Amino acid sequence: MAYPTTIDHFPEKLNKKTDGTVYVVEEKILLTKGVYDGLLAHDNIAVPTIRLFTGSRFTGDEVSNYVVSIPDDAPWQRHIKVFASVPEVYVTYETPGDTVEADDVNFLQQAITATQTEMERYKADGLIDGGTFKKGV
Repeated sequence: MAYPTTIDHFPEKLNKKTDGTVYVVEEKILLTKGVYDGLLAHDNIAVPTIRLFTGSRFTGDEVSNYVVSIPDDAPWQRHIKVFASVPEVYVTYETPGDTVEADDVNFLQQAITATQTEMERYKADGLIDGGTFKKGV
């Protein structure tokens, strides 16, 4: 089977709040060999609001060994590097909402095109009849 080798996942975006209020987000991050190095799930995060704990909802121990940076080419994103001897941490932060960028739209278009290509392959192979999958396939 050509597509998908894995399921495409589209992270939910938060609509930008125009009234000055913010979303409070908690994100579970899995560490590998005591380290996580990657982008946080949402955009426009107020860096001073970032807090990390070993448990959900400000429980467990607070984690203070982390670094936050802002990518030059995407200043709405936040990159975090976490160091802790636990399998997971919970990051809490505030954001007024996400920025939808061209990469988000391009990823969606690529997934739709790949799905359409796979449907055409199914049709060509006789696995679809009149828009429905044949029984026993």
